[in-house]
Amino acid sequence: MAEGLIALKKGSQLIKYSRKGKPKLCPFRLSNDESTLIWLSHQKERNIKLAYITRIIPGQRTPVFKRYPRPEKDYLSFSLLYNNGQRSLDLICKNQAELEVWFTGLSSLISTSPCRRVKHDAQGDGTHSDDGDSVVGVSYGGVLEISSSIPRLHTKAFDDIYAREPSLNFRRSDVGLDHANMHPRISNGDVSRLSVSSAPSCSSQGSGHDDIESLGDVYVWGEVWTDGILLDGHNKYCVSKTDVLLPKPLESNVVLDVHQIACGYRHVALVTRQGEVFTWGEEDGGRLGHGTETDLSRPRLVESLALCNVDSVACGEYHTCAITTTGDFFTWGDGVHSTGLLGHGIDISHWIPKRVSGPLEGLQVLSVACGTWHSALATANGKIYTFGDGAFGALGHGDRESVACPKEIESLSGLRTIKVACGVWHSAAIVEVIGQTGTNVVSRKLFTWGDGDKHCLGHGDKEARLVPTCVPSLIDYNFHQLACGHTITIALTTSGHVFTMGSSTHGQLGNPQSDGKAPA
Repeated sequence: MAEGLIALKKGSQLIKYSRKGKPKLCPFRLSNDESTLIWLSHQKERNIKLAYITRIIPGQRTPVFKRYPRPEKDYLSFSLLYNNGQRSLDLICKNQAELEVWFTGLSSLISTSPCRRVKHDAQGDGTHSDDGDSVVGVSYGGVLEISSSIPRLHTKAFDDIYAREPSLNFRRSDVGLDHANMHPRISNGDVSRLSVSSAPSCSSQGSGHDDIESLGDVYVWGEVWTDGILLDGHNKYCVSKTDVLLPKPLESNVVLDVHQIACGYRHVALVTRQGEVFTWGEEDGGRLGHGTETDLSRPRLVESLALCNVDSVACGEYHTCAITTTGDFFTWGDGVHSTGLLGHGIDISHWIPKRVSGPLEGLQVLSVACGTWHSALATANGKIYTFGDGAFGALGHGDRESVACPKEIESLSGLRTIKVACGVWHSAAIVEVIGQTGTNVVSRKLFTWGDGDKHCLGHGDKEARLVPTCVPSLIDYNFHQLACGHTITIALTTSGHVFTMGSSTHGQLGNPQSDGKAPA
């Protein structure tokens, strides 16, 4: 118990729900005297005395949780009731271990807290009533959903808590925890709702630093997947598509706090700030990673990565890649279309994510880029690896051979690769090089290789480059970011200039005076 209290005093980031505005990540901690729960919100310190808390309940059963339900996080959620049960502080933890520390520690402190008050003076003790938390107005005994499907955590601490809560007779359902392998399951319910992105936010009344604490929202436009129509004579839904001309909030069955997002040809993947991966779109060869052949109009959690803390994702046309915060590298999708597309050494499809080992064993992968037929990745030690179809020299190994497993580009050995990007048949990278003047000044230069069609490599001709080659006309610039399209390359300098090269079709170079034959 002592170790748990120390952890609570050090604090952690919890998702906090409010009666107005969006759920958001806030740093929570226990005061040193163990009498007060403290957190930061809108750049201000908030607190509530534990003596005012009358009850702690697991799951998502308060009215505030029902506004933006996250059923897949039900087993990581709990609420603190105060003010005679009419207000609540509603929180979600990152994982089960964190939940047990907070739930067990707070339960012990609340049950032993001296001078516990049933009535809470919201104006007199600096509590969080002005922070927009739940105001119920009636006794919780009449509004809590006792049949909520909250999995029972089989630890002694939680057994004691449930023993003190005889009314909490929860039934199992599709939303739960498989204790055999600690693998969350997703509800198959058909209740759908808009993402929190579409809800009014307390920070939406004006711009400012408050927005930093808001959830990362997603807006979509273009050809967008929409909810399906029940096919005649079949218990199966058909996902349809529609053109969306203006950005609109992504429709989702759960609240998504988005960290990063990637688009493929007809599918999308995103990573939340909690390290989860969600995918949706057209299923083809397993690229959504759910193990089924079902098209999806709304994001669905990739369950096989639920226990991994994912940092970033990338999408090709037929495959998807993910990198965890520890540098592990996963791929999945249709491995039949092209040699080595998934990097596992064999040309078969993987319908759920599989970790790539082999040459990457012991290495920490930092970034990855997916083309249609190949991929490139950069490691923590600055090396760059490529795999897949080697046509036109797209892999940068000095030939046009395909590679079934990640292979280091030897011509860049000794240099440090910062960023990589892949087009259909060409690739690009930002590489750190040391100046020739002997001053040891490190600069970041643009290298390109592969098919030179439409002058997309920036070398002034259409010739293919079989190894990474520095773009000579941009030698005086340092680069920060880059991207590749079908036959186009775009690079952003550290001074904020954007250079484009390649096909000028449809005005995609962004410069009416440029013919794409040289970077402009």
